[in-house]
Amino acid sequence: QVQLVESGGGSVQAGGSLRLSCAASGGIPSTYFKGWFRQAPGKEREFVASMSWRGGTKDYADSVKGRFTISRDNAKNTVYLQMNSLKPEDTAIYYCAAHPSILSASVKSWGYWGQGTQVTVSS
Repeated sequence: QVQLVESGGGSVQAGGSLRLSCAASGGIPSTYFKGWFRQAPGKEREFVASMSWRGGTKDYADSVKGRFTISRDNAKNTVYLQMNSLKPEDTAIYYCAAHPSILSASVKSWGYWGQGTQVTVSS
């Protein structure tokens, strides 16, 4: 069974930090490109960050540049999102995604999705 399982979400005050993890299993190899998206209440799912399987290419949404860092441990088939200087507008459900070979900011481009983890930032 193909799975992407996110963890690490929670509640934090503005200015705080969280690290999200996403473990892949069941047919999603470590060579797949990985990404993070988020969806706030009443809004569409939006791109946050993505990373090629070797780590040579990383991309970030303008709203998180300089605050969020995507990384991965291919030996563990896990991708991470370190989130610093969190703001209330970062509140959302965060999803990880995987694709064999495409890095894209478009939700439609990604074939595999996790179930999401809630991040709540209070002011």
